Amino acid sequence: MQILRTPDERFAGLPEYPFAPHYAEVVAAAGDAAGGTLRVHYLDEGPRDAAPVLLLHGEPSWSFLYRRMIPVLVAAGHRVIAPDLVGFGKSDKPAEQHDYTYARHVEWMRELLFDHLDLHDITFFGQDWGGLVGLRLVAAAPQRYARVVVGNTGLPVAGAGLGEAFLAWQKFSRESPAFPIGNIVNGGSATELAPEVIAAYDAPFPDDTYKAGARIFPSLVPGSVDDPGNADNEAAWLVLEQFRKPFLCAFSDKDAITRGADAVFLRRVPGAAGQPHTTIVGGGHFLQEDRGPELAEVIATFIASTPVEG
Repeated sequence: MQILRTPDERFAGLPEYPFAPHYAEVVAAAGDAAGGTLRVHYLDEGPRDAAPVLLLHGEPSWSFLYRRMIPVLVAAGHRVIAPDLVGFGKSDKPAEQHDYTYARHVEWMRELLFDHLDLHDITFFGQDWGGLVGLRLVAAAPQRYARVVVGNTGLPVAGAGLGEAFLAWQKFSRESPAFPIGNIVNGGSATELAPEVIAAYDAPFPDDTYKAGARIFPSLVPGSVDDPGNADNEAAWLVLEQFRKPFLCAFSDKDAITRGADAVFLRRVPGAAGQPHTTIVGGGHFLQEDRGPELAEVIATFIASTPVEG
């Protein structure tokens, strides 16, 4: 596996991103006799003895997406963990698209969050692929979680239908000669991002050779029974259908990609019953960009209103 690492100087002077980097090594590929590892980056802010709030980004963003949410959650007394998925941000980037699978993304984050950081009493928030990866981890170890918040995400299985907007995005990611990360995030936001913010989303990718993970991610979403991730997602749903801990939906009102996906969680997850589900007004697909502090307040209020018993 050829592994690329974005030079540190690419991340100098990012707006509103003063956070210290943290790194851990994870196994690159299970069963690989060569024993290669990947360096995964994560943010770890706030008091270390506080219960963690885990924020997982999606495609094609990175932990920079949470820069305006982290201070709000830390001010509320929480420890905040925000990793960069492999292939994104300051994490290592395997150079070939076939190096990335849904199962590997889940395993890379599992090793970081459970083996290295050993997180418990987690409040999880996931958006986009952050939900697809993170909800699989909730299902893998529900005892580690105190509550879940999801926004603009899902856990798709065959037969659910991916929607025309997503299928168009899938096609674009595979076939477009250019794949301008910063402009993609800008296009998925309801507000116009400043040039320096767009540049920050471009920073992890010095050239197209670094974009294999970003290019292939949409094609890893399960769409048929033959898809490698479908059976694993079906199994995860069996756990989520028994998940009775507090579960909140905070989807935005201007996201064509995931519109209506919250109804699936409301119908199938017992812990969603009776919760103060909310719509983030004025948020596009990247609601963290459009309404980050407001979303952070929703999470903080949810934590305060659902204390862990015992």
